[in-house]
Amino acid sequence: MSMNIKNGKHHTINMYAIYILLIPAIFIIASPVLAVPLPKNEGKWIVVIDPGHGGRDPGALGKFSKEKDINLAIALKTGKYIEDNIPNVKVLYTRKKDSTLNLYDRPAFAIKNKADLFISIHANWAKNSSITGAETYVMGVSSSEDNLEVAMKENEVILLEEDYTTKYEGFDPKSPESYIIFTLTQNVYNKQSIDLAARIQYQITERAKRKDRGVKQERFLVLYRNTMPSVLIETGFMTNTEEEKYLNSVQGQDHLASAIYRACRDYINDIDRMSGISTNTEALSEEKSIDILAMTKGEIIFMVQVASATTRTEIKPENFQGLRDITEIPSSNRFRYATGAFRNYDDAVNHRKDIETIYPDAFVIAVKDSNVLPLQQALDEKKRKK
Repeated sequence: MSMNIKNGKHHTINMYAIYILLIPAIFIIASPVLAVPLPKNEGKWIVVIDPGHGGRDPGALGKFSKEKDINLAIALKTGKYIEDNIPNVKVLYTRKKDSTLNLYDRPAFAIKNKADLFISIHANWAKNSSITGAETYVMGVSSSEDNLEVAMKENEVILLEEDYTTKYEGFDPKSPESYIIFTLTQNVYNKQSIDLAARIQYQITERAKRKDRGVKQERFLVLYRNTMPSVLIETGFMTNTEEEKYLNSVQGQDHLASAIYRACRDYINDIDRMSGISTNTEALSEEKSIDILAMTKGEIIFMVQVASATTRTEIKPENFQGLRDITEIPSSNRFRYATGAFRNYDDAVNHRKDIETIYPDAFVIAVKDSNVLPLQQALDEKKRKK
């Protein structure tokens, strides 16, 4: 966040005024987007993780914590997950300690290091303390006053920098008119950025169980100049008492970091598979089972069972028709293997349809505390709790 966020100031933005200025047609010539954006470094992916704010810029202030500290903690955990589990990825950080970094230098660092992905991690702020949830932004122009307000607050951090008017070519982060410049630029990595953002939102809501505020587009300076798929994640609202506690908890930070890692893993694996690059991604059955089932402790979830055996099967894509998101559910005399994890039964049914060409005999199961329940019993229990 920015100086105005921590002071609780908000801007009233007349979006109609902006779009009246844009009535003359603007023709944009877009560069072609590669269907499969290969890693720039001979099969080795470079992921730059950017913990927002830092040093003399605390970001948003909660009742007992500073945004900069939350961002750094989640960023370092995310990077460790990636480094420990995806062997063909190198992780770089714009900062690894509580240091001040100019906004301009963050994307410049990613560009200099030929990054393949740029992930900026933040926490949110709102005047209404009841607002909760996570949202992920990509570079773009939206018609939402709320979205632009978030971008303006993030961009206002440049006011802390010396001679910012020269460095940012006269850009005024508090002036709606300044944001017209962003309409003249089309990011050729927009499609890939949205893909990554959607995966992040899915994992944060399904794995970390946070409220889904969606994938959004807005004009963030930290995303503007990037030459790679780039996202900015608002992990939650520091102005909500319970969410601030969650963002500061070891478990909360670990769940969010794990969710971001999983999204990156799936994105990288899919790109590598389409481009013919072998990633040898480590898929540890014990870690994956513990992660999903532990995070849903005490709750009924629906999964799609694809296989069962009396002996343990190593969890790797070639053993499961290329599927990567497999969970092992052990019982007294056999091992079940399932994909997906849904709170809603219909979502699990749709997932089964998605994979029926490779697993025509797959079926939906209900799981609670690592135990498989009779399906009707689970549905009845879910219905009673509504």
